[in-house]
Amino acid sequence: MSESTSSESDHQEDEWQDLEEDREDVQVVSLFDNKVFMDVPSMLDYCKKTYNFDFAAAQKILGLDFYGRIKLVNYIRYEVKNGNLQPDISSADNFSDDKYLQPALEDDALLFYADELEDEEIDAAIPSKGKENAQPIPALDPEARIKQLEEQLEKAQFQFAEYRKAAQNSLDKRWQDLDGADDGPADTSKQASQRDEDYFDSYSYNDIHETMLKDTIRTDAYRDFIYENKHLFKDKIVLDVGCGTGILSMFCARAGAAQVYAVDNSNIIEKAKENIATNGLSKQITCIRGKIEEIKLPVEKVDILVSEWMGYCLLYEAMLNSVLWARDKYLQPDGLMVPSHCVLHIAPLMDPDYVSENVEFWYDVYGFDMSAMMAKIYDDVLIKTVKKTSLAGKSSPFFTLPLHDITVADLTFRKDFSMEIENNIENLDGWVLWFDTFFLPSRTAALPATPRAEEWSDLTKPGVAFTTGPNGKETHWQSGLMLIDRKVHQPKALGQGSKISGSIGYMEAGSNKRGLEVEVTWHVEGSSEHGQQIWYVQ
Repeated sequence: MSESTSSESDHQEDEWQDLEEDREDVQVVSLFDNKVFMDVPSMLDYCKKTYNFDFAAAQKILGLDFYGRIKLVNYIRYEVKNGNLQPDISSADNFSDDKYLQPALEDDALLFYADELEDEEIDAAIPSKGKENAQPIPALDPEARIKQLEEQLEKAQFQFAEYRKAAQNSLDKRWQDLDGADDGPADTSKQASQRDEDYFDSYSYNDIHETMLKDTIRTDAYRDFIYENKHLFKDKIVLDVGCGTGILSMFCARAGAAQVYAVDNSNIIEKAKENIATNGLSKQITCIRGKIEEIKLPVEKVDILVSEWMGYCLLYEAMLNSVLWARDKYLQPDGLMVPSHCVLHIAPLMDPDYVSENVEFWYDVYGFDMSAMMAKIYDDVLIKTVKKTSLAGKSSPFFTLPLHDITVADLTFRKDFSMEIENNIENLDGWVLWFDTFFLPSRTAALPATPRAEEWSDLTKPGVAFTTGPNGKETHWQSGLMLIDRKVHQPKALGQGSKISGSIGYMEAGSNKRGLEVEVTWHVEGSSEHGQQIWYVQ
């Protein structure tokens, strides 16, 4: 070998080494767990062997192009994130939505190599059965290899730039759909549809269901009523609206129900199916995915409708609308609603410590006025745990909802209330909202004029009840705290025995059908303390 040839060879080898040194290690996360691989083929081979998922075969059968592969990757990652290890890929329609152009995993290396996911390239890179005798791919000399890598890099950069553009366009379109309220009824419909989608998506994740299941006040009440009244459930047909993990359906099945139809429109229904099967209740419980208004039950009527539909301040999220629709459509005329009644309460708030720590604090933060941080503190209903000692008087139960008879129209209302201040207070800081829930064993059973769930433990009272207010144990609903805007309403000292009268109204929060607008007017007898203010739960 001449010195010239040797020198050129050494130069090429140095370039190759430089390229190798500059290349960052690729970390490709498995589609189905957190295992990390140094290249795409190894990860896909792992998914094929461990989870019986053949990406190459799937994309070939579905006829996916570059963007189709991107959507498939993100769809699988979203489904796995929601707890579904067996995503439905029987049709590309399941992930045709442009939302799947948006990465489900931040800095997902797999998306950078989407162009290399074509079945021919995977097929060549991953050994499989029947290829033991395949001929090895001849190695390229360093200069040819560098040229090949540069071409692949240029192609990948172009494809990824196009992908980012498509993803951004999709995201921009979604924001325009949400912000286009001034564009007319069609856009309003799109907003409502998107909010519905977001609402159901929020119930796809484990965290929210874990929180609800660990709320023993809530879950124990359903369990106790169902198990203590097995004679009501024996051989009956039950509808569970918004079944979530399936816990209420399983309570009903264990209580002797002949058949339970568990309906939910979020991905959690897949977990419910697994839970039900694991506990040997698949023959008694049928899971149905979809909105209750859009699906059709296999039966004309059911004997019992059970649902945990309550939201913050009771009516936030507007799920009760769907429950009442299901009641009118499917419940037998003599059927039972579980729960049977809810009661809304309002009470006066006097909590100077809370006001000092959360309102006055912002006026002097190390000598700086940061009152800008108080934005919406007087506009929003704050979901908080309120101590009993923060109440300035006994609550006024202002609205009883008899769930066997109430209509959707009744859920927009204005009701009067009255209460009395129990001790001298420097000023009225605001109002506290909560609700009580009652489970009565008969649709003809009635509540007393001023029902209070915390007093329902008396054995002479029928059924089960719980409160979400300060007079009971904390629940995940907590209470709704509404601070009076003292820039508008000047504070007044109130003496023991001062009587407050007023009214409270609930209505939908504008175009947000699942939001809630709460308006309170009040007047203290013999005092100049009075006012009117609106708060939002959103």
